[in-house]
Amino acid sequence: MNLKLITPGCRRSSWASIAYMALLGAQTVQASIDLDLESQDSIKQAAKTAAAGMLQYYTGYRPGDVPGNLPDPYYWWETGAMFGAMVEYWYYTGDSQWNNITTQALLHQAGPLRNYMPSNQSTTLGNDDQAFWGMAAMSAAEVKYPNPPDDQPQWLALAQAVYNTQVPRWDNATCGGGLRWQIFSFNDGYTYKNTVSLGCFFNLAARLAVYTGNSSYTEWAEKAWDWTEGIGLINKNYHFYDGTDVRNNCTSKNHIKWTYNAGLHLVGAAHMYHFTNKSPRWKARLEGIIDGLDHFFPQNDIMTELACESHGTCNIDQRSFKAYLSRWMSHTVQIAPFTYDLLMPKIRASAEAAALQCNGPDDACGLRWTRGAAYDESTGVGEQMSALEIFQANLVDYVEKRVTADTGGISEGNPDAGKDVSDEDSVGIHTYQIGTGDRVGAGILTAFVVILAMSAVYFMAV
Repeated sequence: MNLKLITPGCRRSSWASIAYMALLGAQTVQASIDLDLESQDSIKQAAKTAAAGMLQYYTGYRPGDVPGNLPDPYYWWETGAMFGAMVEYWYYTGDSQWNNITTQALLHQAGPLRNYMPSNQSTTLGNDDQAFWGMAAMSAAEVKYPNPPDDQPQWLALAQAVYNTQVPRWDNATCGGGLRWQIFSFNDGYTYKNTVSLGCFFNLAARLAVYTGNSSYTEWAEKAWDWTEGIGLINKNYHFYDGTDVRNNCTSKNHIKWTYNAGLHLVGAAHMYHFTNKSPRWKARLEGIIDGLDHFFPQNDIMTELACESHGTCNIDQRSFKAYLSRWMSHTVQIAPFTYDLLMPKIRASAEAAALQCNGPDDACGLRWTRGAAYDESTGVGEQMSALEIFQANLVDYVEKRVTADTGGISEGNPDAGKDVSDEDSVGIHTYQIGTGDRVGAGILTAFVVILAMSAVYFMAV
């Protein structure tokens, strides 16, 4: 990984499908996944097939490779998201065959200070990137995923460390608050305050509150929601815009809407509703978000990444976004049961459509679920993860509820984890100097990406 691009939803274009087809060679057998939503075994088999297709891209477990890293062109954050999906896979299916590589990756990338700030990611490390690893650890605590060895950081403590490192980054100096996208000022995107970083922080704070019973987490969750809404990144229809920039005092907004921003706030609002004993305010917000989701289900309740799917312009990152909305819809059904009848029709219809699209070589899954069995030839980690998450979401009726510290949780926490350590010390940034060549290359690439992003926005409906 070299450089983040200027918009969180637009990091880089993809040649993953080309690499994947080359990996599979000349094999041309086409067959969609046979999914019967009335059969638990059928759903588990579909999830297993999608998971296996996803993990074939991962080489971090091999001798000499780095645990927790996907090969280029994938960014570090997506590996954290992928292993978050594998934690959920174990929870929903009980299949532990991939637990060893999942645990290995989640622990290796925790970094020397156990806060998901490894030094080799300093030039691309954003608040959202760090948080996706922290949310994977949070999920591990919530579903009672097997604990690490006693001499290793524990899941709950890792999630708390991510939260505690992000609280001091709250930026009152510009736009009256919010989180910047990038952690370090030398990274492109430092002037951008994006909804995904705020949504991750809101999500993690709300979930920590429910798990620990500590209301101090909800104070920051409320603050994050209020700022995001107040600055105009949440509109009256509960659509979540991409972000805003401090260079214009956050007066203009990037109006692109992504599934994962809605999903982050969906499950966060569900946890706030739960924590506040079903307060009418949080119920109204939760219902508003669910109503706003209709934007992403324009055809027969089938999930669509509207900003890029119809134009065939989804980049590497964007091809995974539907995975997270899928994950958090099923999670919401558990934590706020009144949403079951609102969300399950979308989960079921999308799963059936995704299964039809898994008809590439070796059951590879395509991206555009609305195309039925007409394989779109777009496949990679994101496509496989999205299929995996929407399949296993249909197992929500068959598993025990997620736990808290008071209802059977087994993960040990540390409320002080991640505190009193600077971001620079976390990654050893004081020993790293960026050269002129790095800056020139970054500037050229950023300029190129800005042009591409502007071209894409021109064709998008806001």
